[in-house]
Amino acid sequence: QVQLVESGGGLVQAGGSLRLSCAASGRTFSSYTMGWFRQAPGKEREFVVYITWSDGGTAYADSVKGRFTISRDNAKNTVYLQMNSLKAEDTAVYYCAAGLKRFTTTPMEYIYWGQGTQVTVSS
Repeated sequence: QVQLVESGGGLVQAGGSLRLSCAASGRTFSSYTMGWFRQAPGKEREFVVYITWSDGGTAYADSVKGRFTISRDNAKNTVYLQMNSLKAEDTAVYYCAAGLKRFTTTPMEYIYWGQGTQVTVSS
């Protein structure tokens, strides 16, 4: 059974940092793309960043470029999202997802999803 388990969310002041983790289990993810998405109340789920497990290729949403960094630990089957210089508009539930299609930012093209972790940034 495939599981993606996010952790690391919380409440932080604007300008602060958080690191989210996504622990993947249940299959081999070497050919998958791992993505982070977020959804704020009343808004659609939006792409944040992805990383390809095989070669570490990444892409970021313009809104987080220069502030967020995605990385992976192959040995631990875990993907990380380091979030710096957080802003109030980063407040959302953050989801980890896995999909087979490379270079995609579309939520529908991701197969597996975690339960989400809340990130709240106070201004």
